[in-house]
Amino acid sequence: MRMIDAPSPNFDDRALPVSMVVLHYTGMQDAGSAIARLRDPAAKVSAHYVVDEDGSILKLVDESRRAWHAGRSWWRGIADVNSASVGIEIVNPGHEWGYRDFPEAQIAALIPLLADIKRRHGVGRGDIVGHSDVAPARKQDPGERFPWSRLAHHRLALPRPAFGLADPHWSDAGFLRALECFGYDIAAPEAAVIAFQRRFRPERVDGVIDRECRMLLLSLLLPKPRGAE
Repeated sequence: MRMIDAPSPNFDDRALPVSMVVLHYTGMQDAGSAIARLRDPAAKVSAHYVVDEDGSILKLVDESRRAWHAGRSWWRGIADVNSASVGIEIVNPGHEWGYRDFPEAQIAALIPLLADIKRRHGVGRGDIVGHSDVAPARKQDPGERFPWSRLAHHRLALPRPAFGLADPHWSDAGFLRALECFGYDIAAPEAAVIAFQRRFRPERVDGVIDRECRMLLLSLLLPKPRGAE
Protein backbone atom coordinates (compact mmCIF):
# COMPACT_ATOMS: atom_id res chain seq x y z
CA MET A 1 0.00 0.00 0.00
CA ARG A 2 1.21 3.49 -0.86
CA MET A 3 0.87 5.55 2.33
CA ILE A 4 1.49 9.29 2.61
CA ASP A 5 1.70 10.94 6.02
CA ALA A 6 -0.48 14.07 6.11
CA PRO A 7 -1.09 14.66 9.83
CA SER A 8 -4.26 16.35 11.00
CA PRO A 9 -4.46 18.08 14.39
CA ASN A 10 -8.12 17.14 14.70
CA PHE A 11 -8.21 14.21 17.13
CA ASP A 12 -8.46 13.35 20.80
CA ASP A 13 -8.32 10.27 23.02
CA ARG A 14 -10.43 7.18 22.43
CA ALA A 15 -12.88 6.11 25.11
CA LEU A 16 -13.58 2.73 23.48
CA PRO A 17 -11.60 0.06 21.63
CA VAL A 18 -11.96 -0.12 17.86
CA SER A 19 -14.89 -2.35 16.89
CA MET A 20 -16.03 -0.86 13.58
CA VAL A 21 -14.94 0.94 10.40
CA VAL A 22 -16.96 3.80 8.93
CA LEU A 23 -16.61 4.57 5.21
CA HIS A 24 -17.35 8.05 3.86
CA TYR A 25 -17.10 9.93 0.64
CA THR A 26 -15.45 13.35 0.87
CA GLY A 27 -18.37 15.15 -0.76
CA MET A 28 -16.31 18.11 -1.95
CA GLN A 29 -15.41 19.38 -5.41
CA ASP A 30 -11.89 17.95 -5.41
CA ALA A 31 -9.44 15.97 -3.32
CA GLY A 32 -7.29 18.96 -2.42
CA SER A 33 -10.20 20.85 -0.89
CA ALA A 34 -11.31 17.81 1.10
CA ILE A 35 -7.82 17.06 2.44
CA ALA A 36 -7.28 20.69 3.38
CA ARG A 37 -10.53 20.72 5.35
CA LEU A 38 -9.68 17.47 7.14
CA ARG A 39 -6.39 19.05 8.26
CA ASP A 40 -7.79 22.47 9.17
CA PRO A 41 -7.97 23.01 12.97
CA ALA A 42 -10.90 25.38 12.50
CA ALA A 43 -12.96 22.73 10.67
CA LYS A 44 -12.87 20.29 13.61
CA VAL A 45 -13.25 17.29 11.30
CA SER A 46 -10.81 14.56 10.34
CA ALA A 47 -10.46 10.89 9.46
CA HIS A 48 -7.79 8.29 9.95
CA TYR A 49 -7.25 7.79 6.21
CA VAL A 50 -8.14 9.34 2.86
CA VAL A 51 -8.16 7.17 -0.26
CA ASP A 52 -7.74 9.27 -3.41
CA GLU A 53 -9.12 8.37 -6.83
CA ASP A 54 -5.67 7.40 -8.11
CA GLY A 55 -5.26 4.86 -5.31
CA SER A 56 -2.93 6.88 -3.11
CA ILE A 57 -3.65 6.70 0.62
CA LEU A 58 -3.10 9.53 3.07
CA LYS A 59 -2.76 8.85 6.80
CA LEU A 60 -4.15 11.78 8.77
CA VAL A 61 -4.68 10.41 12.29
CA ASP A 62 -3.08 7.47 14.05
CA GLU A 63 -5.54 4.65 14.68
CA SER A 64 -4.80 4.80 18.40
CA ARG A 65 -6.49 8.21 18.51
CA ARG A 66 -10.10 9.30 18.05
CA ALA A 67 -10.61 11.04 14.70
CA TRP A 68 -13.64 13.31 14.22
CA HIS A 69 -15.46 11.83 11.24
CA ALA A 70 -18.80 10.35 12.30
CA GLY A 71 -20.41 13.27 14.13
CA ARG A 72 -23.72 12.60 15.85
CA SER A 73 -24.20 8.90 15.14
CA TRP A 74 -25.24 5.53 16.54
CA TRP A 75 -24.62 1.90 15.64
CA ARG A 76 -25.55 -1.26 17.54
CA GLY A 77 -25.89 0.55 20.84
CA ILE A 78 -22.73 2.65 20.47
CA ALA A 79 -23.34 6.40 20.56
CA ASP A 80 -19.68 7.45 20.52
CA VAL A 81 -18.96 6.01 17.09
CA ASN A 82 -15.81 8.11 16.72
CA SER A 83 -14.29 6.39 19.75
CA ALA A 84 -15.16 2.91 18.49
CA SER A 85 -14.23 3.28 14.83
CA VAL A 86 -11.60 3.85 12.21
CA GLY A 87 -12.80 6.45 9.71
CA ILE A 88 -11.89 6.28 6.01
CA GLU A 89 -12.70 9.13 3.64
CA ILE A 90 -12.94 8.07 -0.01
CA VAL A 91 -12.49 10.89 -2.49
CA ASN A 92 -15.70 11.43 -4.47
CA PRO A 93 -17.62 14.68 -5.06
CA GLY A 94 -20.77 13.08 -3.71
CA HIS A 95 -24.40 13.87 -4.43
CA GLU A 96 -23.92 17.63 -4.15
CA TRP A 97 -21.03 18.02 -6.61
CA GLY A 98 -21.59 15.34 -9.26
CA TYR A 99 -21.69 11.90 -7.68
CA ARG A 100 -19.85 9.35 -9.82
CA ASP A 101 -18.58 5.79 -9.77
CA PHE A 102 -15.54 5.01 -7.67
CA PRO A 103 -12.48 4.30 -9.87
CA GLU A 104 -10.93 0.84 -9.94
CA ALA A 105 -7.58 2.14 -8.64
CA GLN A 106 -9.33 3.64 -5.63
CA ILE A 107 -11.21 0.47 -4.68
CA ALA A 108 -8.12 -1.66 -5.33
CA ALA A 109 -6.27 0.48 -2.78
CA LEU A 110 -9.13 0.50 -0.29
CA ILE A 111 -9.44 -3.31 -0.14
CA PRO A 112 -6.00 -4.12 1.38
CA LEU A 113 -6.22 -1.13 3.72
CA LEU A 114 -9.59 -2.28 4.99
CA ALA A 115 -8.47 -5.91 5.23
CA ASP A 116 -5.50 -4.89 7.37
CA ILE A 117 -7.66 -2.80 9.72
CA LYS A 118 -10.25 -5.59 9.99
CA ARG A 119 -7.58 -8.17 10.83
CA ARG A 120 -5.71 -6.08 13.38
CA HIS A 121 -8.80 -4.97 15.30
CA GLY A 122 -10.95 -8.07 14.83
CA VAL A 123 -13.77 -6.08 13.23
CA GLY A 124 -16.73 -8.15 12.02
CA ARG A 125 -18.10 -7.71 8.51
CA GLY A 126 -21.36 -6.38 9.91
CA ASP A 127 -19.50 -3.53 11.58
CA ILE A 128 -17.90 -2.24 8.38
CA VAL A 129 -20.50 0.37 7.56
CA GLY A 130 -21.20 3.57 5.68
CA HIS A 131 -21.67 7.00 7.21
CA SER A 132 -25.32 6.81 6.21
CA ASP A 133 -25.70 3.62 8.26
CA VAL A 134 -24.56 5.29 11.48
CA ALA A 135 -26.20 8.68 10.79
CA PRO A 136 -29.20 7.96 8.53
CA ALA A 137 -31.03 11.20 9.27
CA ARG A 138 -28.02 13.33 8.30
CA LYS A 139 -25.84 11.49 5.79
CA GLN A 140 -26.06 9.54 2.53
CA ASP A 141 -22.43 8.58 1.94
CA PRO A 142 -20.72 6.61 0.56
CA GLY A 143 -23.97 6.25 -1.39
CA GLU A 144 -25.69 3.87 -3.76
CA ARG A 145 -22.82 3.83 -6.28
CA PHE A 146 -20.35 2.49 -3.75
CA PRO A 147 -19.33 -1.11 -4.67
CA TRP A 148 -20.17 -2.92 -1.45
CA SER A 149 -20.29 -6.18 -3.42
CA ARG A 150 -16.56 -5.86 -4.16
CA LEU A 151 -15.84 -5.56 -0.45
CA ALA A 152 -18.19 -8.44 0.36
CA HIS A 153 -16.32 -10.64 -2.14
CA HIS A 154 -13.22 -10.12 0.01
CA ARG A 155 -15.19 -10.66 3.25
CA LEU A 156 -14.87 -6.99 4.08
CA ALA A 157 -18.60 -6.25 4.22
CA LEU A 158 -21.84 -8.14 4.48
CA PRO A 159 -23.06 -9.38 1.11
CA ARG A 160 -26.50 -8.66 -0.18
CA PRO A 161 -28.52 -11.70 0.94
CA ALA A 162 -29.83 -14.16 -1.62
CA PHE A 163 -33.59 -14.58 -1.86
CA GLY A 164 -35.49 -17.73 -1.08
CA LEU A 165 -36.76 -16.96 2.40
CA ALA A 166 -40.42 -16.55 3.19
CA ASP A 167 -41.72 -13.04 3.68
CA PRO A 168 -41.90 -12.51 7.48
CA HIS A 169 -44.97 -10.24 6.97
CA TRP A 170 -43.77 -7.74 9.53
CA SER A 171 -45.84 -4.60 9.99
CA ASP A 172 -43.94 -1.40 9.35
CA ALA A 173 -43.43 -1.07 13.11
CA GLY A 174 -42.17 -4.66 13.26
CA PHE A 175 -39.74 -4.02 10.43
CA LEU A 176 -38.39 -0.96 12.21
CA ARG A 177 -37.90 -2.90 15.43
CA ALA A 178 -36.00 -5.56 13.46
CA LEU A 179 -33.95 -2.85 11.76
CA GLU A 180 -33.00 -1.48 15.16
CA CYS A 181 -32.01 -4.98 16.28
CA PHE A 182 -29.74 -5.20 13.25
CA GLY A 183 -28.00 -1.98 14.21
CA TYR A 184 -29.73 1.12 12.84
CA ASP A 185 -30.94 4.17 14.73
CA ILE A 186 -34.66 4.34 13.89
CA ALA A 187 -35.39 7.72 15.51
CA ALA A 188 -36.08 9.01 11.98
CA PRO A 189 -37.88 5.95 10.56
CA GLU A 190 -37.98 6.82 6.85
CA ALA A 191 -34.34 7.90 6.90
CA ALA A 192 -33.38 4.59 8.52
CA VAL A 193 -35.25 2.65 5.81
CA ILE A 194 -33.57 4.71 3.08
CA ALA A 195 -30.14 4.07 4.62
CA PHE A 196 -30.87 0.34 4.72
CA GLN A 197 -31.97 0.37 1.08
CA ARG A 198 -28.98 2.45 -0.01
CA ARG A 199 -26.74 -0.19 1.54
CA PHE A 200 -28.55 -3.42 0.62
CA ARG A 201 -30.82 -2.48 -2.32
CA PRO A 202 -29.24 0.51 -4.03
CA GLU A 203 -31.16 0.12 -7.28
CA ARG A 204 -34.38 1.32 -5.59
CA VAL A 205 -34.04 3.75 -2.72
CA ASP A 206 -37.56 4.97 -1.99
CA GLY A 207 -38.08 4.65 1.78
CA VAL A 208 -40.94 2.19 1.31
CA ILE A 209 -40.95 -0.93 3.50
CA ASP A 210 -41.88 -3.60 0.97
CA ARG A 211 -41.65 -7.37 0.70
CA GLU A 212 -38.10 -7.28 -0.66
CA CYS A 213 -36.87 -5.11 2.22
CA ARG A 214 -38.47 -7.42 4.77
CA MET A 215 -36.89 -10.50 3.20
CA LEU A 216 -33.46 -8.86 2.96
CA LEU A 217 -33.52 -7.84 6.60
CA LEU A 218 -34.73 -11.25 7.76
CA SER A 219 -31.83 -12.88 5.90
CA LEU A 220 -29.36 -10.53 7.57
CA LEU A 221 -30.74 -11.27 11.01
CA LEU A 222 -30.52 -15.04 10.71
CA PRO A 223 -27.61 -16.66 12.62
CA LYS A 224 -24.47 -17.01 10.54
CA PRO A 225 -22.38 -20.20 10.41
CA ARG A 226 -19.34 -20.31 12.65
CA GLY A 227 -16.42 -18.54 11.04
CA ALA A 228 -18.65 -16.42 8.82
CA GLU A 229 -16.82 -13.25 9.84
